[in-house]
Amino acid sequence: MAKFNVTYEIVTPESAENSEADEIGFIAEGVSFREAVEEVQLTRTCDVDGIMGIEASDSRIEAARWFTIYNGAEFETGARESLSLHVPDHVTAASRRRIARILGVI
Repeated sequence: MAKFNVTYEIVTPESAENSEADEIGFIAEGVSFREAVEEVQLTRTCDVDGIMGIEASDSRIEAARWFTIYNGAEFETGARESLSLHVPDHVTAASRRRIARILGVI
C-alpha cells in the first residue's frame, strides 16, 4: 500500500516581505491516501477564506510529485496556509490523474 506525506507552509505578511515562509513542516508522514486527503482538506484555523486554489507540481498531471491546496488569508493575521499531498514515486501515471481528479485539480 502506498504511503503519503502531507506538508504545510504558512506565509505571513511579514515573512512575505522577505520572500520566505514563516513556518514549514510535516502534518502527516507515511499515511494512507484516505488519511492524506483528509489532512489536506483541513485548515489550522476556521478564520480563513477557504480554498483559493489547487495545483499540481507539474503541468503534466501524470508526472506530478505533489498537489498543493492554497487557503485564503486568515482574517485576523493575514497569514496564508498551503497544504501539499506528496505522492510516492511508485504511484502510476493513471493513479496520479485519479488523485488530481479527487482533489479537484482537473
